[in-house]
Parts: sequence; structure tokens; C-alpha cells
Amino acid sequence: MVVNKRKKFQKYRGSHTHGGGAKKKRRGAGNKGGKGMAGSGKRADQKKPSIIQIYGMSYFGKRGFHRPQKVIRNKNVINIDSLNSYAEKGKLKKEDGFYLVDLDAKVLGRGVPKYKFKIDCEISENAAGKIKDAGGIVNESDESSVESS
Repeated sequence: MVVNKRKKFQKYRGSHTHGGGAKKKRRGAGNKGGKGMAGSGKRADQKKPSIIQIYGMSYFGKRGFHRPQKVIRNKNVINIDSLNSYAEKGKLKKEDGFYLVDLDAKVLGRGVPKYKFKIDCEISENAAGKIKDAGGIVNESDESSVESS
């Protein structure tokens, strides 16, 4: 009768060292010392002259600079498409056919307004144009003060 013998490789699955004893013993790299430019003397002094000959001094040290990125801090922003979803969920008050938006945030213009909004907070020009085109009102307190002066 033929017996199917398990392969040795499968027997060692999950055994951490595959029967090789300590981890150090079967690394398989011999005395190679690493890969690529390992031991090139960037920190110590092993191969520095040959590296300089091949690559020049540009191999050593840091080069260039990193431009700090512009970060908007403590600025709450909301887009028109978010206002649409708030209106659909009933999170905005409705008065005279308009959804009232009075937030401590700036309204930006991503999205298309589905409803008429009455906005009484900071708003970008792009968003204001879209809201007005949809029949909404933007910062009526500011407009009334401009007309009276």
C-alpha cells in the first residue's frame, strides 16, 4: 500500500526556524555583509575612497530642502454638497421655503445646491454665486448694510 508522505517543507510550517536551531545559524547570507551599498563607509571608513571615486562627494550628506506645506488650522469649512445632505436629513431649519444656514464655518463651492438656502455666515464667491443661481439668499444682513450706506 502506498502512503502519501508529507513534504518536509510543509512539516516545518509555523516552526519559527524550520529545524535550523538558533536564528543566527541559517541566515544564508554567508559573510556577504549585506546588500547593495551596505558597508560602503557612509558612517565608518571602509570603502570611502572608492565611493568618492565612483560617485563623488554628492553621495555623502543631505541634499536639498523640504518646503514646509501650507496647513489650514482651526478653520471649519463646509461644502454645498454637505449642506444638501444636512437638508435631506432634516438637520437644518426650514423657514419660508429656505433652509437656514447659520454656522461657525465657511461655506465652499463644491457641489450643486438642490435646495434654496438662506446663508448667514462666511462664504466663498464661487459658493455664493451657486446659491444665488439656485434661488437662495446669501448674507442678507451684509447686503442690507451695504444698501443703507
